[in-house]
Amino acid sequence: MEIHEKKMEFLEEMANLLREDVIEMLLEAGSGHSAGPLGMADIFSALYFHVLNHDPKNPDWADRDRLVLSNGHICPIRYAAMARAGYFPIEELLTLRKINSRLQGHPHRKILPGVETTSGPLGSGLSQAIGMALAGRLDNKKYRVFCAMSDGELEEGNTWEAFMFAGKNRLNNLVAIIDRNNIQIDGNTEDIMPLEPLRQKFEAFNWNVVEIDGHNIEQFIDATNEAKAIHDKPTVIIAHTIPGKGVSFMENDYTWHGKPPTAEEAAKALNELRTLGGKIKSEHE
Repeated sequence: MEIHEKKMEFLEEMANLLREDVIEMLLEAGSGHSAGPLGMADIFSALYFHVLNHDPKNPDWADRDRLVLSNGHICPIRYAAMARAGYFPIEELLTLRKINSRLQGHPHRKILPGVETTSGPLGSGLSQAIGMALAGRLDNKKYRVFCAMSDGELEEGNTWEAFMFAGKNRLNNLVAIIDRNNIQIDGNTEDIMPLEPLRQKFEAFNWNVVEIDGHNIEQFIDATNEAKAIHDKPTVIIAHTIPGKGVSFMENDYTWHGKPPTAEEAAKALNELRTLGGKIKSEHE
């Protein structure tokens, strides 16, 4: 299904705005993860403003699509998308990681409406998403379950048990989204524990596999539409992303996996984002 040009423009602009939110949140918090949230901004823009069937005014709506964030450390991008979608006031974003804030360093489902799971230990999100997908099938519900995952957590053995189980049970209402950015906290994935050939592994586990440019919103939306048309197996979207996307000095540098910017770095990052890397003039010029 072709996306209207104005809608695509809106989604791309929203992704850039979400990146700005992430930088401002991390600066205020003084801690947190930079690379992953920036890299997943395009996908979260598409999820919250086009793909998901959800209602911010009724976050517990029984027929909503479920989004499980397995790699909970990239939650700043989810929080930014939720705030912009209307789940809570945008000003609350600046409480990230503060004491008594609803926006903890990993999502906490009991304190923030609209969050499906409490995440933290990597590798457990897909199993939780499978439980929701099975429940939907048993209750004859039409909702879909999306599970956002990191490539680093694919080094966890329990993740592959979950992939086997979902493939065996042909959970066609389940979509896994892999942030294939090739980094983790202590280096590059292919140096630490090589994952390739990744597509063939998923296919061997009876999953439908779609590989996309994770910064091409139209490709991502097309992939989610393809998943709806597959009736005999779950779908995994391998989204090739650039960690730190949009901020030149963070891009493809694994050391930005788990640290926030300084005030000077944040100012530089925001200037790059607001001028699209110098493509448009800064308001200060």
